[in-house]
Amino acid sequence: MTDPETLLSLYRCMVRIRAFENVAEAASQGGVSAYGKAADGTASVRGPLHLSTGQEAVPAGVCAHLTPQDYLTSTHRGHGHTLAKGADMGRMMAELFGKATGFNGGKGGSMHIADFSVGMLGANGVVAAGLPIAVGAAHAQKLLGQPHITVCFFGDGAINRGPFLEALNWAQVYQLPVLFVCEDNRWSATTESGAMTAGEGASARATSMGIAATQVDGNDVLAVHAAAGELVAQVRAGGGPRLLHAITYRVKGHVSVDPAAYRDPAQLAAALQTDPIARVQERFKALAQVSIAQAAIEKEAKEEVQAALDAAAAAPWPDAAQAFVDVQTTGDGQWF
Repeated sequence: MTDPETLLSLYRCMVRIRAFENVAEAASQGGVSAYGKAADGTASVRGPLHLSTGQEAVPAGVCAHLTPQDYLTSTHRGHGHTLAKGADMGRMMAELFGKATGFNGGKGGSMHIADFSVGMLGANGVVAAGLPIAVGAAHAQKLLGQPHITVCFFGDGAINRGPFLEALNWAQVYQLPVLFVCEDNRWSATTESGAMTAGEGASARATSMGIAATQVDGNDVLAVHAAAGELVAQVRAGGGPRLLHAITYRVKGHVSVDPAAYRDPAQLAAALQTDPIARVQERFKALAQVSIAQAAIEKEAKEEVQAALDAAAAAPWPDAAQAFVDVQTTGDGQWF
């Protein structure tokens, strides 16, 4: 039985992610009161926005076991991972807006957010590209004798790309301290992943390489928390790589402006019945003493995301000269 404090902590993480995604979605579509549109009337969010709405239980349950010194790699759908790892919400909103106060000075946008101060090595716009980066980071941790681990989030579509098998093979051969987390939301862009995936998926492929894999209901935050806790402990103890296969569902379209008309409405309706936040709220009904804390958490999340939105709207644009910073020449290989 999970204690109320842990449940409230997990709930706080999920509610913050949901609040951020809802506001970012509206801002990408030109909504959210006066701040949702730029001066020229366009949407405030710059570039594509891939939402993790409905998948909040996975990052919340996994990242609850991590420290700032642990590393994390993410996907193009990485806002939830970034927040769960401890990154600042205001700076992330500013990054989505392309502002100078963003994590990457407005250059990265939604798909390339990174915050090294909390061990978040970066989201990635290339499917499966975070896998070899995570393995490289984990190998560095092992060579340096560090007591930390790396967690690699990736989607079900990534397991059909070469970097998946390459990364798992390298991690297993060298017994690296890495936890692979497959966020199986059952969609690869506009195609159902099942029709494109041979065999039994991520878990079976990991097991075939000698990597222990655990499958879990990715919409049950307590189940994710418990499974991730066991796997993280095993990795920290020097047990080598592990894989967590979390079955969830992508309730939004591929990007924030995608109505997902290609999806069966009945399938979506069924998925919405397993919403991870609603499931925790049901648990709260049996814990009368947490009702006041629940309301406070929801209020704080709304206030925090509004403050992030206001700050991002008021933040300055990057100086034009910054376009020539952090780029490598094609000649002598030196960084400016």
